[in-house]
Amino acid sequence: AREHLMSFYVDGMHAHDVAAALDADGICVRAGNHCAELLHAKMGIPASVRVSVYGYNTPEEIDRLIKSLKRLHG
Repeated sequence: AREHLMSFYVDGMHAHDVAAALDADGICVRAGNHCAELLHAKMGIPASVRVSVYGYNTPEEIDRLIKSLKRLHG
């Protein structure tokens, strides 16, 4: 697949807090409205987190992202 961007939010956490927590685990993401203010307003969320993965990412890095996200959402 050519798609390599995914935006998401963690219920109950602001996107900037999610990004800071992931950064503490060595995972780089972006948080904000990503030029999609109207979509965020329609979804009722102030911001989202965007992760970009591609061929240079390893399966272990993806597993680390998932593990970190699971820990956040508890």
